[in-house]
Amino acid sequence: MAAARFHVYVQPRASRNEVAGLHAGAVKIRLAAAPVDNAANEALIEFVAGVLGVSRRSVRIVAGAASRRKLLEVEGVSEEQIAARLRPA
Repeated sequence: MAAARFHVYVQPRASRNEVAGLHAGAVKIRLAAAPVDNAANEALIEFVAGVLGVSRRSVRIVAGAASRRKLLEVEGVSEEQIAARLRPA
């Protein structure tokens, strides 16, 4: 299965990790981690991997590592599975 790519908009320093809907066409994800020493990026990878049921190494930040808007690539899931699993709770 080929890798699926999608955009996320990250809000660091939130009260908890959660999917919070859409923001300008990207999946909005709130993270409790601060954007210091790559902590928010690591938390994002761990959170997305957990939600999608894949290993951490299957999730990569392709673009925007220093930005709130990022492009993620995930191995082992389809775009339809991503859309279904990354709905707000």
